[in-house]
Amino acid sequence: MTSEVPAGAGWTHPSRRPYRFTVLVFAASILFGSYFAYDSLGAIEVSLMKAWNIGADKIGATYTMYSVAAIFTVFLGGILTDRLGTRKASLLFSALVTLGAVVVAFAPNLWVLYAGRLLFGVGSESLVVAQNAILARWFKGKELALAFGIALSISRLGTMFTFNTEALIAERGGISAALWAAAGLCALSLVGNLIYNAMDRRAEQTLSLSEAGSGDKIVLKDVAHFRSDFWFVTLLCVTFYSAIFPFTALSTDFFHDKWGLPLTATQSGGFLSAVFSNFLHMFSTAPGTTSIIIFASMVFAPFAGGLLDRIGRRATLMIIGSLLMIPAHLAMGLTNIPPAIPMIVLGAAFVLVPAAMWPSIAMIVEKKRIGTAYGFCTMIQNIGLMAFPYLSGWLKESTGTYTASQLMFSSLGAVGLVFALLLWRADRRHGGTLERGSRG
Repeated sequence: MTSEVPAGAGWTHPSRRPYRFTVLVFAASILFGSYFAYDSLGAIEVSLMKAWNIGADKIGATYTMYSVAAIFTVFLGGILTDRLGTRKASLLFSALVTLGAVVVAFAPNLWVLYAGRLLFGVGSESLVVAQNAILARWFKGKELALAFGIALSISRLGTMFTFNTEALIAERGGISAALWAAAGLCALSLVGNLIYNAMDRRAEQTLSLSEAGSGDKIVLKDVAHFRSDFWFVTLLCVTFYSAIFPFTALSTDFFHDKWGLPLTATQSGGFLSAVFSNFLHMFSTAPGTTSIIIFASMVFAPFAGGLLDRIGRRATLMIIGSLLMIPAHLAMGLTNIPPAIPMIVLGAAFVLVPAAMWPSIAMIVEKKRIGTAYGFCTMIQNIGLMAFPYLSGWLKESTGTYTASQLMFSSLGAVGLVFALLLWRADRRHGGTLERGSRG
């Protein structure tokens, strides 16, 4: 976009910085509802299992349905964004997210619930692709890293709120109210998208905005050109996220069942007072303890990214982050240590590994193949996220405890550590690109 500001242009002119950052606020908001709704079932799983007389495997299966949709739509999201443009594509995906959340809220049985999660997954994963294109369209050459950091923090805020409000809503208004709250926030994000569309349309001709491209399209012939270090990053991505998100999908019940942590904090007063109390008692409620790793990512990830840009050591920090996962999951599975302590350790891993991993792909893959690399890595990641939520729930139902699940997650951490070590060795063979920072 052009950087020229016409003489006498007010702060509401599209060329001005306040206008650009107002666009950022609404563009970032389009994923808030999606992130809230994604974990809404995990946040109220205890109440849902009791009300519907279902096991943890069925809750895990709802996350599997989401990832099944994500695997098949990762090919289409980037293509549609390029064909339709960011405005039409993002509105289409926002509408699918909202419709999926409404179907989930309305669901009278598990099969309708699964259908809603499939529809939700189709829209949500494609909306991430569209948002990336929006940010590139407006901020390429102008605070792009900052824009991505702000957008991620706002998205993670949605996850934070779901783990600290949904159980409270279910307690006061029932499960249906909690699920309709998630659908309502998806609708609110759709409204934010409409406002972004209006601002973008107004600015398009004035600033000669061009479509930046989705950046995540998969070109299958490019895959054959990837080096071994890319494959080690991809395999680490699968094992790492498979030990995080499937765990958080069921951890509320885990903390409630093993340690007796309450679903909400003891409080008095109105709903907003109760929400505030939940946040203050994050370390002493089951959903709040789950949100510790999300809080860590939301607050510290932008700082970790800046630090890695300066010092490098990306492969080394991926090794450290993978290593931290092993004792964290073992401690929760085999000991009675208060879960907040290992969750803080897991939160440190959740800050270090993604901050080092995602930029590394752009550093080890040819520029013309970066879109394929990110799209393919995301697709493989969702294959893991398809299998492990259901497997974790099945282990719980088969054994009666979450010990086997925690052993599985710690094993994933160990396998991820092997891939991180192999990545470090491969990077050394290719000149140590990942270990270099701006100071060396």
